[in-house]
Amino acid sequence: MEDHRERPGFLGAESWQLLLFSGKGGVGKTSASAATAMGIAIQHPDWSILLVSTDPAHSLKDSLDGASTPPNLKVVELDAQACLLAFKEKNRQRLMEIASRGTFLDEDDINSFLELTLPGMDELMGFLELSNWVAAGTYNKIVVDTAPTGHTLRLLGMPELMRKWLEALDNLLAKYRYMKRLFHGSYEHDELDQFIEGLNSDVLRMRALLKDHRRCRFIPVMLAEALSVEETLDLVRELKRLGIGSRDIVVNRLYPENQCDLCQDIRGRQMQELFRLFTEELFPGVRFWGIPMYSLEVKGKEALLSFWDRVFPIYASSGEYRPSPPCIPPQVTDPVSLPLLSSTLLIFAGKGGVGKTTMACATALRLAQAYKGKKTLLFSSDPAHSLSDCLKLSLGPKPTKVVPGLWAMEMDSGAEFAALTSQYKREIKLFLTKIMPNLDMTYDREVMEKLMDLSPPGIDELMALATMMDYLAVDHFDMLVLDTAPTGHLIRLLDLPEIIEEWLKVIFGLFLKYRKIFRLPKVTERLIKISKDIKSLRAMLCDTSRTSLYAVSILTQMSLDETGDLIAACRRLTIPVSGLFLNLATPQSSDPLCASIFGRESIIRQRFAAEFSATPQILVFRQSDPRGIDNLMALGKILYLPEGLAR
Repeated sequence: MEDHRERPGFLGAESWQLLLFSGKGGVGKTSASAATAMGIAIQHPDWSILLVSTDPAHSLKDSLDGASTPPNLKVVELDAQACLLAFKEKNRQRLMEIASRGTFLDEDDINSFLELTLPGMDELMGFLELSNWVAAGTYNKIVVDTAPTGHTLRLLGMPELMRKWLEALDNLLAKYRYMKRLFHGSYEHDELDQFIEGLNSDVLRMRALLKDHRRCRFIPVMLAEALSVEETLDLVRELKRLGIGSRDIVVNRLYPENQCDLCQDIRGRQMQELFRLFTEELFPGVRFWGIPMYSLEVKGKEALLSFWDRVFPIYASSGEYRPSPPCIPPQVTDPVSLPLLSSTLLIFAGKGGVGKTTMACATALRLAQAYKGKKTLLFSSDPAHSLSDCLKLSLGPKPTKVVPGLWAMEMDSGAEFAALTSQYKREIKLFLTKIMPNLDMTYDREVMEKLMDLSPPGIDELMALATMMDYLAVDHFDMLVLDTAPTGHLIRLLDLPEIIEEWLKVIFGLFLKYRKIFRLPKVTERLIKISKDIKSLRAMLCDTSRTSLYAVSILTQMSLDETGDLIAACRRLTIPVSGLFLNLATPQSSDPLCASIFGRESIIRQRFAAEFSATPQILVFRQSDPRGIDNLMALGKILYLPEGLAR
């Protein structure tokens, strides 16, 4: 019998060429993208389909779980490092010649910069690869499993970043063109101009595609939970600002109406969040689609092919306000000892959507209660901040008092580097004006200014983290609690100090080598301080007496795999892992759905216990809304043993 149920148009033969699934970590982007690509490939065997992940912590192959894919479906987990190396190797000579034409730098100087300073690394490479695939027309449909929201927005902002980078390259050629015209009367475009123009064409083509609502579809995936709703609202606002259309939103894991207390509690809160969502005025013409909570983890061919089977349209009336049943209090097994009073830095890390922010907030509040007279600073390095939503407070880039002994802030990772860049440009201009007031140094000044635009990827985030060292000294905070970005980007961030130190060596080397040209006292002083802060941060990360990392996970195989990657990276970097929170666990129940989920999670819990036997593990059951200071304090109270008791 033919199925006449209403289904999202993007699952059919619509004219889109590029389909991007995005949203907060852990909402089901990978499942949605893999299910869509596999379904379309089977429906249209004569089409060529590409399924690609741009998330540094790839989950596509975990989602497929070894399943065979249709012959017309290609699956790619984008290797940003390999793409970057290939790009540099292919274009090294061109880039060096461009630099040598427009600067006083010699070959060694240029080589040093090329090794370190291609901006935006993973996002840039993802952008260029997508652009190339679209331009080649090899695939009828390209489905993208993106990184969590904050880093996806960086990917979508690539046209602007690429424009600045290309301007830097073009400025290096500008003086050469000018001198050619001055002394030879004319200048003819050559291979280097064509190289820059070709890259610029790629950028313009991709920007046009992203804004073409017919050829490019952007599908936010979310949960009907407070933090996911807030992040989705932020995402949709930014998409509107960028001129990128979104006609469909997927709401995943909706619980059924039944007699189970847990299901009733979760569904009641979900309906409240849907009610709040439909009161927003951001969604004219947007269709909402619901996916029920499945008892089995969505992985493997059979589960993926049935993912969209029970999709249904959600209308405004579906989200009418309903009071929740009595609250389910927090409950845990095997609480751990409080972090030592001598601890300086606590890091909460894990896959997106597992509850890192909740655990970080609950821990920080417990520390403020336990260690009277001590000052704790809770802060976030995730581009898509959630601290404000979790604490139900308005936070900014400066510490805000939460309760006695605790302050919180959401870092503005771009502000520190923007201030450094502005200072650098001011000093360049002032210096050149003083030493050569009667010479037109426009081209030279622009070239020198662009050196900061060719900084290593992630330097803004690392500078913001290094700035935290000031809070330990200047503001006399005793302990820092860090809510991190999802695993893939955290691992990259932890690897950055070594890259940044190399970049600083190159910069200082240039300042010393060309000290008659570079006299930038304030910038030099600031760079020296950054170097010292980064060295202090590196030393602190590896100091077991001062730093602890707490991994946060949920009881799924994909989260288990990603936790393994995180802990392996910590071992490689000698960062101590003090505990593992297994969050959002389903309690034992007679309800068929909850009983099935409990059985599946019990198997995964045994695997966690076997794989990470040396790490204390705390099982945290599902509870009513763990937001707001009172609820978080209640959770923090049971996560840790009373002061003076050690596990």
